[in-house]
Amino acid sequence: MERTVKLRVKVDYATYSALKEVEEEYREVLEEAINYGLVNKTTSFTRVKAGVYKTEREKHKDLPSHYIYTACEDASERLDSFEKLKKRGRSYTEKPSVRKVTVHLDDHLWKFSLDTISISTKKGRILISPTFPKIFWRYYNKGWRIASEARFKLLKGNVVEFYVIFKKDEPKPYEPKGFIPVDLNENSVSVLVDGKPMLLETNTKKITLGYEYRRKLTITGKSTKDREVRRKLKRLRERDKKVDIRRKLAKLIVIEAFESMSAIVLEDLPRRTPEHMIKDVKDKQLRLRIYRSAFSSMKNAIIEKAREFGVPVVLVNPSYTSTVCPIHGAKIVYQLDGGDAPRVGVCEKGRELWHRDVVALYNLRKRAGDVSPVPLGSKESHDPPTVSGWLRAKSLHSIMIEDKMSEMKV
Repeated sequence: MERTVKLRVKVDYATYSALKEVEEEYREVLEEAINYGLVNKTTSFTRVKAGVYKTEREKHKDLPSHYIYTACEDASERLDSFEKLKKRGRSYTEKPSVRKVTVHLDDHLWKFSLDTISISTKKGRILISPTFPKIFWRYYNKGWRIASEARFKLLKGNVVEFYVIFKKDEPKPYEPKGFIPVDLNENSVSVLVDGKPMLLETNTKKITLGYEYRRKLTITGKSTKDREVRRKLKRLRERDKKVDIRRKLAKLIVIEAFESMSAIVLEDLPRRTPEHMIKDVKDKQLRLRIYRSAFSSMKNAIIEKAREFGVPVVLVNPSYTSTVCPIHGAKIVYQLDGGDAPRVGVCEKGRELWHRDVVALYNLRKRAGDVSPVPLGSKESHDPPTVSGWLRAKSLHSIMIEDKMSEMKV
């Protein structure tokens, strides 16, 4: 893995002049190397260097010899990029044009320390003292190493733009030791950690309905094109609140999976999931809540964060995950409880009770290939307690230990 951090340093006139001399002669060598590659129809660094080194060394006797090496490397990269563009029909010139020059440095041409950066020039080594931004320390203090190569570019006003390259060895292949199934719902997300089902309340329902009520009050008798109306609607921040919840929840789940070396199991939701879900729903308010619950956005947030940490995500068929008993494979019949969607059902074969969100978790884990035993459902009907303290929690395990999250009973 490789990351580049840009540093900008304002230097004195003498330092800038010394670097300017290097840049001008580097440009000359670069142009000659590109021309040689075009004439001899090669993009190979070794061949370009062998063809121009002796001539350019005689021309630029005071220039440190390794600048000729790095200029040939630069030319090789430009020639290779130009050939690829040409094959795709995206080259607009007959040969690569050298408009901007970024001088490449190898380990002979620069030395790094936290106090100064030393660069070789025709007049000896010059020293610059940069101020490091936060992103530099983020890489420096987290196991990234500074590469032997670097680059610099000269800007107006005696400013030097220096590029420090950080490198890190590719992590070992992630071999999951278990699964963390995640079931996405309108107002909550359920997660199975170490065999314990837990429910994370998102309050999406309150955000959606609150926004809709305030929106109606704001636009009643007014045009939505009115500047003041648009300003008030923007201040409601429904989207920002939901995005914030999705990001925090995704990070919480992915970090838990990363630390336990587990894969995340999600439902492979089809496109336009909310539209399919509201087909047979007549309640206008429920239709609104489902449509704006953004299931796909939540799924994508988890996948993107998992990609950042290298955690594998398994997508499984979402059909009947909450209506089939994970033990007996029989149908679960949900008892009417006066709500829009009954939460507790009875297995037709085993007669045990299952909560809708809990049975979905065990079925997701089973479809991902985990054959761990599933505990029998409880014999008493109850709803699981919801949890609202997860937004400020560091991990799911810390929540469990500190009793900030209650276990969902099955």
